[in-house]
Amino acid sequence: MRSTSAAALDRRARRARARAGRRTTVVLSALAVGVLATAGAAVPSPLSAAEASTGLGDFALASFTTAAPTAIVTDDATDPISTSAHDALDAATASVEAAAAIEADIESAGLDIGTDDTDVDTTVLAAAATRLTNGLDLPAPLVPSLTDEVTAGVAAVDGEVAELRTALDAAKKRKAEEEAAKKAAAEKAAREAAEKAAAEKAAQEAAAASSSSGSSTATSAPRPAYAAAGTSAAEAQSIAKGMLASYGWGGDQFSCLVSLWNKESGWNVSAYNAGSGAYGIPQALPGSKMGSAGADWQTNAATQISWGLGYIQGRYGTPCGAWGHSQSTGWY
Repeated sequence: MRSTSAAALDRRARRARARAGRRTTVVLSALAVGVLATAGAAVPSPLSAAEASTGLGDFALASFTTAAPTAIVTDDATDPISTSAHDALDAATASVEAAAAIEADIESAGLDIGTDDTDVDTTVLAAAATRLTNGLDLPAPLVPSLTDEVTAGVAAVDGEVAELRTALDAAKKRKAEEEAAKKAAAEKAAREAAEKAAAEKAAQEAAAASSSSGSSTATSAPRPAYAAAGTSAAEAQSIAKGMLASYGWGGDQFSCLVSLWNKESGWNVSAYNAGSGAYGIPQALPGSKMGSAGADWQTNAATQISWGLGYIQGRYGTPCGAWGHSQSTGWY
């Protein structure tokens, strides 16, 4: 920082004030002696008859009157000139300290505040303060102009400090907002990853349970699997095929649907996955969701198929879309 330190400025001010006080004492003492001497010299001798007759006695006395010199600035004076001078020097010290503080804050923050010039020039203020400090022992009427120079220097330095402080605060705010945005994005990514992992795990468990159920049925049952009591898998598939057109799908979607629900449930109305809780031909999770298609969702193949086709349409668009997703992720 291009400035005189506040401590040095304050020390010079104290020394000058002390010097001014001593000189004030000397000057006032000299004035007292001068007044006494003047008073002694002013005692008139008896007027001569000529002086009395001419009326010049008053003029002769007045010619000995001495005007008191103008008082200098002192530390303990309460007159406006002394008060303004000392207040200006105190303000100069505070301004220099504020300039040093903002420069230190900018350096420690390490942020881009939008300007390369982060130094506060206090040289003009320091010079004005030095002149005022050295001029405190001048006659009081000569001091206000020096005080005005210091006051102007204080205003200039304080203006620079305020601008830099505003820029630093704005940079800190931007940094805080950027960090908050990064934290929010990281938390969102972590949450989505956890949800995806949980869904994949549930799908894998459901697929494993479905595979296990299908293989045991194929091994233990010598007859075709049944979708419900009295309804075979083939009959359930026939019901589903008859519903495709109402959803706007062609026959090309049927093979995808067969493959999908073969994998999920083997077209078994009562298929239940103990690991995930999925139920029925479409393996709704939970099975009670199918209640929106009918109160007999636990036993009626048509009710389950109707719900399952609606689910596929809303989430994947077509059975082949659902089948493709199932092949890539293990679930749909």
